[in-house]
Amino acid sequence: MSHLQEKFRVVLAQMNATVGDLNGNKARVLSFLEKAQPYHPDLIVFPELTLTGYPPEDLLLNKAFIAANLKTLEALAPQITHTYALVGYVDINEQGRLLDSVALLGEGKVLMRFAKRCLPNYGVFDEKRYFSEAQQSGVFKAGAFNVGVLICEDLWEPQPIQDLAQAGAQIILCPSASPYHQNKSLERRELFQQRARDNHCAVVYCNLVGGQDELVFDGASLVLSSKGAVLAQAKNLQEDILPVDIKAENVETKKSGVLFDDCVNIPVSDDKEPLVDRVVEALSPEAELYRALVLGLKDYIHKNGFKTVVLGVSGGIDSAVTACIAKDALGAEHVVGLVMPSEFSSNETQSDAVDLAKHLGIRHYQYAIQDLFEQYKKSVQSIAPHLALPDERANSGLAEQNIQARIRGNLLMALSNQYGWLVVTTGNKSEMATGYTTLYGDMAGGFAVIKDVPKLWVYRLAEYCNRNTEIIPQAIITRPPSAELAEDQKDQDSLPPYEVLDAVLAAHIEQHADVEDMEASGVASAEVLRKVVSMVNRAEYKRRQGPIGIKITPKAFGKDRRMPITNGWKHG
Repeated sequence: MSHLQEKFRVVLAQMNATVGDLNGNKARVLSFLEKAQPYHPDLIVFPELTLTGYPPEDLLLNKAFIAANLKTLEALAPQITHTYALVGYVDINEQGRLLDSVALLGEGKVLMRFAKRCLPNYGVFDEKRYFSEAQQSGVFKAGAFNVGVLICEDLWEPQPIQDLAQAGAQIILCPSASPYHQNKSLERRELFQQRARDNHCAVVYCNLVGGQDELVFDGASLVLSSKGAVLAQAKNLQEDILPVDIKAENVETKKSGVLFDDCVNIPVSDDKEPLVDRVVEALSPEAELYRALVLGLKDYIHKNGFKTVVLGVSGGIDSAVTACIAKDALGAEHVVGLVMPSEFSSNETQSDAVDLAKHLGIRHYQYAIQDLFEQYKKSVQSIAPHLALPDERANSGLAEQNIQARIRGNLLMALSNQYGWLVVTTGNKSEMATGYTTLYGDMAGGFAVIKDVPKLWVYRLAEYCNRNTEIIPQAIITRPPSAELAEDQKDQDSLPPYEVLDAVLAAHIEQHADVEDMEASGVASAEVLRKVVSMVNRAEYKRRQGPIGIKITPKAFGKDRRMPITNGWKHG
């Protein structure tokens, strides 16, 4: 094949699919096909499970859904006549088991079907619950190029690409649905570059984009030469069309292996205007994280039929950052802020809360909860003595703090019921980890935007919000954080300094380090470590009852970290 002169033009359709919306996803495929036509592609690659969305979870246990997904593929195929496309769907094998599959569509029909070999079953993934593993990777020809097809996890594992390379594959196409966490796009790129170099194969990787419940898919699709050079890269965290020419110099010439006998050969044309390769610049860590949160909130709201969110704006940094994200996700007209001071709320924080709302241009209203608080206290004090046993000691201070939070949560939920607004909560990961939250109070709501964002990163995001002009009043950023539920209260009265706390939480939650490991590494003193780990363990019941939130770290609470609530193991 030393005479190879062709170029193989591929368009990556980095699409935002909606789980379960078969007709809507089919319509998006057709829209992307139309948008791609000016580039005269030989092939268009869509993300993993294009038609069903990812992850469809227990929808896959519904036979009617599987049948409808197959009918959607059958209806789509006749509409693809002027190009070829790889489209993800769910197939059924001869044994009646489900396969995570992609179809090669063209000439108005399904030309080939390929299925996933490696099924991830860790972290947020449960694919072995639903799918069977394919035994062999799929191949076809594009002109004189030998093309192999792998699906997502198949490229993370070494064996599938080795098998295709040994069979003579020069180009690997990989539809994917790889969820975001910080630094994930860099991790993927470096691994796939190594896969390309080790196996002497060009790699075309098309990733899903968009929010799905607590997951965000970041796109960042890319094309690599057989030497691992980046030929093109799509945008991060937004839909994109990425055309690229894979030329003879981008691949290695090889003899065809036995797997390529009698396989489909799609035509490739050299008669095209040259493309300008496009590689987007990497975002800063703060910009990438902020955009991921904006995308996750935007898609959760819109895909679930909401228009407007409401939140408590306290004059603290967490609610300030959450309000900024909400405004950028939905527009100022679709964000409502409620400022709800009690006797412990300072004039400064309330003034800053109002200034923040004005800077953002969101609807806002001040409502003092002191009268409700007094009535609530009287009611509790009149009931409690008649119910408590002699050995049950009252903790009126904690009860009164939580009453304030619950009054605020009640008011927000009442507005949600009244107007159909979704309540977004404002707690961060450091608080959620240690239980520094109030059930049915500041945890009351439908979506927890910064639930997986450690406190120190909240500060970094606040500075990012102010990168061009001061949106968040500087006093909010510099003031010592406080829940303002008691006189002269500070977070650090109950928690270690956040510089220490976040380091301990990252080691314990994300790296599974126990007290002995962390003490040996010098993260914190043994006393602090035991206290923090104990707080994390005790708060599991709270976290289980809170709303879902956007995963942005390698190990988020929820599907990613599944700890028992009833748990006799106390050593950390």
